[in-house]
Amino acid sequence: MPERQRADARRNYTRILAVAEKEVAAHGADASLEQIARTAGVGSATVRRHFPTRRALLEAVSRERIEALCVRAHGLTGKGDSRNALLEWLDDVVAYSVSARGLAAALAYDGPVHENGCSAALEEAAGPLLRRAVQDGALATGVTVADLITLIVGIVLATEHYPDPAAQADRLFRLAVAGLSPQS
Repeated sequence: MPERQRADARRNYTRILAVAEKEVAAHGADASLEQIARTAGVGSATVRRHFPTRRALLEAVSRERIEALCVRAHGLTGKGDSRNALLEWLDDVVAYSVSARGLAAALAYDGPVHENGCSAALEEAAGPLLRRAVQDGALATGVTVADLITLIVGIVLATEHYPDPAAQADRLFRLAVAGLSPQS
């Protein structure tokens, strides 16, 4: 939110964001923008002025969780086994994405990467974790943070309607990490 906005515009932004957080938590990425406007006591044009796209709204709602994941990636960089550090961070991304409805949708790529602020922030933060795992031979060359985020988004979106989405998402993520071949 630009600091040079009028006081009423800043209040509207804050109110819209607070309502949007509750609506996205209750209804996920498909939360009604019109309902958000009504509950915030503003017109839908005001919501769209502050958040021109659904993605912009989801990114704003997810900002704190994205920042926490970035801090976590920085904290794990250079610590311990590179594979375990990367997997620990990815576990956090899965858990956050399952628990925060709308986060997986905010991370999904539906256009150029530079247009997705959430994913771009995670890619920058996790880049050193990934590069270290590749250098140590713990991860295949050519795997990108974007690949891993896309995998997680797919798993989270595919499991969100299961009775226990967290357990199912974790199970599928473990399967993806281990591969389909039996352990010998």
